[in-house]
Amino acid sequence: MDVRLLSQVLSLRAAWRRRDRWDAARIADHQERALQRLREATYAGSEFYRRHHAGLHEAPLQELPPVRKADLMEHFDEAITTPDLNLADVQDHLQELAEGGGDPGRPWRGRWWVAATAGTAGGPGIFAWNRFEWAAVLASYARAYDWAGISAGSRGKPVKTALVSSRVPTHQSAAVAASLASRFVPTLRLDVTAPLDGITAALNGFQPKVLVGYASALKPLAAEQSAGRLHIAPAGVMSASEVLTRQAALEMEAAWGTAPIDVYATTETAGIASGCPYRNSHLYEDLVILEPVDQAGAPVPAGTTGARVLVTVLFSRTLPLIRYEMSDSVRVGGRGCPCGRSFSLLEEVEGRLEDVLELSGREGPVRLHPIVFHHVLDEVAMGWQVIQEPARLRVLVAGIAPGQNPEGIRAAVAGALDAAGVPALPVVVQPVDRIERTALGKAPFVRALRSSR
Repeated sequence: MDVRLLSQVLSLRAAWRRRDRWDAARIADHQERALQRLREATYAGSEFYRRHHAGLHEAPLQELPPVRKADLMEHFDEAITTPDLNLADVQDHLQELAEGGGDPGRPWRGRWWVAATAGTAGGPGIFAWNRFEWAAVLASYARAYDWAGISAGSRGKPVKTALVSSRVPTHQSAAVAASLASRFVPTLRLDVTAPLDGITAALNGFQPKVLVGYASALKPLAAEQSAGRLHIAPAGVMSASEVLTRQAALEMEAAWGTAPIDVYATTETAGIASGCPYRNSHLYEDLVILEPVDQAGAPVPAGTTGARVLVTVLFSRTLPLIRYEMSDSVRVGGRGCPCGRSFSLLEEVEGRLEDVLELSGREGPVRLHPIVFHHVLDEVAMGWQVIQEPARLRVLVAGIAPGQNPEGIRAAVAGALDAAGVPALPVVVQPVDRIERTALGKAPFVRALRSSR
């Protein structure tokens, strides 16, 4: 990690810690001022946003039209605020990284960090950050350590950290890990798609103080620990980038004696929320403005789950994100926590709109949320995935629990479908050695295929 970047990250972390005791009024005042600065910089540098917000440059945030990933990618060269970047050059650089050329943790052209999304939600996206923005990205992830009460190299004591996630060099997690690796944070990066026994052996040898990974990677590792094959004692376990189910969290706590910290983050925004020592998840309201909305785009009341969410990243400048639409379904609550923070509580992240299956029910179309399957599958298998095919649901199950069998699992899923109003859909249960993952190593709970296999 270069000294200048490290200095910026440590400076931001120190400054942000002073915000922990801000009250709601101070948070709101900061948001208003930061939003004004963001909009001024955006309108000065981005032709896309000047046009997208035409006639609304002085309007309240809630009156601005949302922006979608497809819009930004179609108009990338107009949306970017610097003439030094264009989409074609950034794509060439990402292709070079994908082919093994270069270090994703080092700034491209000495000035920029870039990453791409996998495209599982609305097509691939490409995002870029300048040095200050990248320091803010790194500091936002480090904040999760601070809010959880885990020392993370800020006071001179090294914190050995193991990450079990994507090793794809164009993904933000790879760039973050490569950027943070230093004598302060000795880092072991493990590919989530690697064989479990190899990951277990590497962790046994490394003995991390902090274990970070996808929920679908941490759950089988918790089983390895409980079975006596994994022997680590992390002070903190952090789950990120996938929905952390209650059952998975309980298994991790039983294995390691500490409840996992659920970190809500995306490539576009970096950290959005994370847990405190009381295991309440707080929004990073000084860094992002989060607006859960319904299907029509109208705001939903506190305590109500939105159909999607609009995010405004207050520190974004190179590629501004103002009311950027994500398909995540989240529920934001009120304020107040024994930890003393006044940042709003993130009560639940239910996944993406793409995770909802559209099925034909006895009384018409039924939108089926993965929670229906969580209720019947979380405790009967180590991992599972529901695949929607034209005439049936195929359920992949890995690591079936003792006393369970495919027919019993099939009957339980069929019963849950019947209770949800989908009584006649055939269900096939297929035992597998491991659950299929995306190009970035994630294991979605549900997915749809155009044709049967």
